[in-house]
Amino acid sequence: MNFALDQALERLDINADWIGLRQLTETNTTRTVRDGKPQSNGRSVTRGVMVEVMVNGQIGYCATSHLAQDSLQAAAEVAYKQAIAASRWSVHPLDLSVRPKAVGHYRSPFLKPSDYFTAADLNDLLIRICHTLKVSDKVVSTSATARITETEQNFFSSNGSRVEQKFVLVTTDYGATARDGNIVQRRTDNGSFARSYQVGMEVFEPTATLERARQIGEEAVELLSAEECPEGTATLVLAPDQMMLQIHESIGHPLELDRILGDERNYAGSSFVKLSDFGSLVYGSPLMNVTFDPTVEGEFASYAFDDGGMAAKKEYLIQNGLLLRGLGGLESQARANVPGVANFRACSWNRPAIDRMANLNLEPGESSFEEMIGSIEYGVYMRSNRSWSIDDYRNKFQFGCEYARLIENGKLTKTLRNPNYRGITNQFWRSLIAVGDESTREVYGTPYCGKGEPNQVIRVGHASPVCAFADIEIFGGTK
Repeated sequence: MNFALDQALERLDINADWIGLRQLTETNTTRTVRDGKPQSNGRSVTRGVMVEVMVNGQIGYCATSHLAQDSLQAAAEVAYKQAIAASRWSVHPLDLSVRPKAVGHYRSPFLKPSDYFTAADLNDLLIRICHTLKVSDKVVSTSATARITETEQNFFSSNGSRVEQKFVLVTTDYGATARDGNIVQRRTDNGSFARSYQVGMEVFEPTATLERARQIGEEAVELLSAEECPEGTATLVLAPDQMMLQIHESIGHPLELDRILGDERNYAGSSFVKLSDFGSLVYGSPLMNVTFDPTVEGEFASYAFDDGGMAAKKEYLIQNGLLLRGLGGLESQARANVPGVANFRACSWNRPAIDRMANLNLEPGESSFEEMIGSIEYGVYMRSNRSWSIDDYRNKFQFGCEYARLIENGKLTKTLRNPNYRGITNQFWRSLIAVGDESTREVYGTPYCGKGEPNQVIRVGHASPVCAFADIEIFGGTK
């Protein structure tokens, strides 16, 4: 796009303390095949500019999809009026420290560009995946989806910010549903849309992809004859693809500073965490080390700067079980007087940035998978999220998984279906008794983290090793 954002900024005639322009162009290509038949082959493009204006310690917003000087001027005037109106009822005046000068660029890593495959080639692979998923007649439905997103974002501000970030993101989702009488089981590729990365078309390498599809189909059939997950208290071992959900819901959301401040209470809920807890709350066992890290190469929510201009870097949120800092950008940090991170993000050009998760990771420990399983007399190993429920304070939760194995006398034995577990956030994390080493660590992501009014659905990454928790309540489903 040839629109000169820097020149447009210079030409704006607004008597403001600060002006920022965030321009975004995003192209989404989605291809879905069900039971070997193409269902959708769509491509969409969205582009526009968010105008931010700071006046009297308040920020006003207005977005436009018309990239012309008169449209930007009109949007800036609307944002100016909003800021003036808000300043009359100001609770916490802001200054330029919440919009620092940011200069730099970012590029997603990839080996093969998005045009490496033709539409026909990619559709053919998705069809082959569906055929491979159908390992027997008991597999009654198969699906395969590929989504490729290319995003270009530029940020210019009146105090000298010049940031260019380009993202290539790929999400895949493969699944098989098996049925035997009234028993129905579904198995997916590490959970719904969990394979979300900043990566190129190399992710569609046919040999590895089809081998995963075969295993998904076989495990769906295997679950039909599996025993129900037992009910009671046991040592719970969670695979990284379920740890993703556990981290997301019981660490990520409750640590968002705007939620703790009450901004999200009306819609997405609040948090059991209080501002006074930072620096003092024992969130989990001494084995628990959680980082915010948008610098991980290839993880789904990596970037160089957040949408407020704060430089992204690795920070410990929880170290040796102690809560240290929150998930809040510069505005929330100023309001809460609590240390935060560079996570002030918007889902598109027509939304203002708010506090969001990005890459939220549990750091590896020292246990190999074999050592962890070998140390457990009785337990259950669960993989791949299937369902979740958690209260508005992100405290009491109940999660279900797709696939499980019983652990008896240090060995994985029977396959179990309909595995579920429940707990209370701090009690659960304080029961953490083993954290897998680097060899057990896996990286996943989700394109569907929702929050905010109007709603914003944003991309998040999570990495974790295998983890074990003592004395967790587990239970099965309806037989």
